[in-house]
Amino acid sequence: MPESYQMVVLPKNDPQTYRDIEAMTRRFATDAIRPEAEILDRDELFPDHLYKQMAELGLFGITVPDSLGGAGLDCLAYAIVMEELAHGYSSVADQCGLVELIGTLLTRYGSATQQKRWLGEVLSFRTKVAYCITETEAGSDVSGIKTTAVKTASGWVLNGSKIWIHNAPVADIGFVLARTDPAAGHRGMSIFIVPLDAKGVSRGPKEHKMGQRASQVGALHFENVALDDDALLGELGRGFHIMMSVLEKGRVGIAALAIGIAQAGLDAALDYAKTRRQFGGPIIDNQGLQWMLADMAKEVAAARALVHHAALLIDNEQPANAACSMAKLFAGDMVVAQTSNAVQIFGGSGFIRGFEVERLYRDAKICQIYEGTQQIQRTVIARELIKNGSRL
Repeated sequence: MPESYQMVVLPKNDPQTYRDIEAMTRRFATDAIRPEAEILDRDELFPDHLYKQMAELGLFGITVPDSLGGAGLDCLAYAIVMEELAHGYSSVADQCGLVELIGTLLTRYGSATQQKRWLGEVLSFRTKVAYCITETEAGSDVSGIKTTAVKTASGWVLNGSKIWIHNAPVADIGFVLARTDPAAGHRGMSIFIVPLDAKGVSRGPKEHKMGQRASQVGALHFENVALDDDALLGELGRGFHIMMSVLEKGRVGIAALAIGIAQAGLDAALDYAKTRRQFGGPIIDNQGLQWMLADMAKEVAAARALVHHAALLIDNEQPANAACSMAKLFAGDMVVAQTSNAVQIFGGSGFIRGFEVERLYRDAKICQIYEGTQQIQRTVIARELIKNGSRL
C-alpha cells in the first residue's frame, strides 16, 4: 500500500449527535438570529443577548471537554455549528469561533488555576474575550510583532499595541501575544491573559467595517501594564507554537462560516428566482439561471465536503495542515463568488441595502482575509506538497 494512501476517517460520535446539534443550531439561527441580522448590521450592534442564549444552549466551547464545562464534542460538530450560525448571521458565528479558540487555549495550555478562574466565565459569556495578535507590521507575518513583556521581580510589564482585534471595544480580558525574548525569534514569544480594565490599558475607537458589522473590532494599547506571574499562559517562549496549534481548527471554523453565508445566498437566490417574474413567467424558468443555481449548489457542496474532511482529520489526530488550508482557501473564494452570483440573480434589487444578498456579499469578503489570507493558505499547501508529495 503506498505511503500516501489515507485510511478513511469516520466521525467519532453517533450520526444522530450531529443531526441533533445541526437541527438545534438551525432552529436557533432561524428563530433568534436571522430576524435581527439586518438591524445588527445596519446599527453595528453587539448582540449580547444572543450570545447569552448561545451560552445557555451550549454553543460555546463545542470541543471543550464536558468535565471543564464545554459540550465535549469534536471538530466536525464545531464545523456544523459554525455553518448553521453563519446561515443566520456570520457576525454571530464569528463570536462562537472566538470563544472556541480561547476555550481551546485554556483547555490545552491553561493551568488548573487559570481554567478555574476563566473557563467557566468565558463559556457562560459572563466574561468577553479578545485574542490579541495583529499589529501594524505583524499580520500574516506574526514574527513582526513589537509588543513586549519584560520580567520583573513581581511578574511582567507589558508594552505595545494591537490593531483590528475582534471584541476589542467590549472585551473584559485579552489573550496577548508578546515578545519575552527579542533575540530568540519565534521561540521568544509568549501569551499573557490581560484584564482589559488594568491600569495602562486603553482602547482605540471601534472600526467601521464593510461587512460583519456587528462584530466589534478595534485597537488595544498597553503602556507599562503590570501583570502577575500567573498571567502567563502555557510555557514561557512557546507563544508562537501555542498560537499555531489552534490555527487548523480556526481555519475549519472560518471555512464553515463561509459555507453558511454562501448557503444563505443560495437559499435567497432560489426563493427569489421562483417568485420574480420577467417575460411572462418566473425567472427560474430560464435555463441560464437554472445553471447558475446548479453551479452555486455544487460549489457549496464541494466546500462543505472539504471542511468536513479537514475536521475529521483533526478529530482522528491525522495530519490536517494542508486539508485545513485547502478548506479555508476554497470556501473563502467560493463564498465571494457565490454571493456575487446571488446578487446577480437579484439584479438591481441585490444592490440595494435591505436585501439580504447585499449584506451577504459584504460579509463574505473577510473570509478571504482573516485566519490567514488566501495567499498564506496557498503557501501552506505548497510547502506541504514540497514536503510530502502531491497526495496530501
